[in-house]
Amino acid sequence: MNPFSDIFLDLSKAALISSIVDVTIVFYIIYRVMLLIKGTRALQMLIGVFLTLGLYLISNDAVLGLTTLHWILEKFVSYFLVILIILFQPDIRRALSQVGRNPLFLTGNRKAGTAVYEEVIKAAMRLSDKRLGALIVLEKEADLTPFTEEAIAMDAQVTADTLFSIFIPTHENPLHDGAVIIREGRISHAACFLPLTENQKIDKNLGTRHRAAIGLTEATDAVVVVVSEETGTVSICDHGEIRRGFDARSLRDALMDLFGPGRRKGHE
Repeated sequence: MNPFSDIFLDLSKAALISSIVDVTIVFYIIYRVMLLIKGTRALQMLIGVFLTLGLYLISNDAVLGLTTLHWILEKFVSYFLVILIILFQPDIRRALSQVGRNPLFLTGNRKAGTAVYEEVIKAAMRLSDKRLGALIVLEKEADLTPFTEEAIAMDAQVTADTLFSIFIPTHENPLHDGAVIIREGRISHAACFLPLTENQKIDKNLGTRHRAAIGLTEATDAVVVVVSEETGTVSICDHGEIRRGFDARSLRDALMDLFGPGRRKGHE
């Protein structure tokens, strides 16, 4: 065979391999980004951004001819990168932080089972009986790492005794002030501070604990079990809504509905 053709053949093979590696890396990065923002408001904002870009493309003179709208959207598109950085600044910071801690994005495979929720229910009922306030966060798809940066790492088994002990309100117990996060069937962190809701329409009688629970579920798909220290009332917050007045049976039904088979992989 002609030596020149061998050179070109080798070049084409190298280019093919390079292209495959390039596309694989790009798709993997996109996949990890989608996992990172899944279950958060960032995903909704991203969908809105892409819908705006789509409207920009079809509003030009060659398609719909919406001149004024196209001109306005053109100004938006010209600052597209700046807008993305502003909108997703917390998510970008979280992603870079995760890359620094875990460059290969390796994750564990521990799963939460029904026993975990039973322990949460028993703890909530005991805390309710003693009028001890509590915030128990159950992580779903959205990554709650940003809310653990100043918290106390635990990685403990979920038991009613452990949860009850965490929320005993004494100055010698630094864990009780804040929320507990349960991740992949383990108590991941305690003393977590959650964002307060900005919704002005919620019940004015709700205190900081309930407002924090609502605020977290507005920003993520997490579920929060709240125990009121004033009344002992047990509540559940999800998707920015609060439901109150649970007993053990109704709390079990609610958690099974939120985390039962088909609801979330790993919570079956």
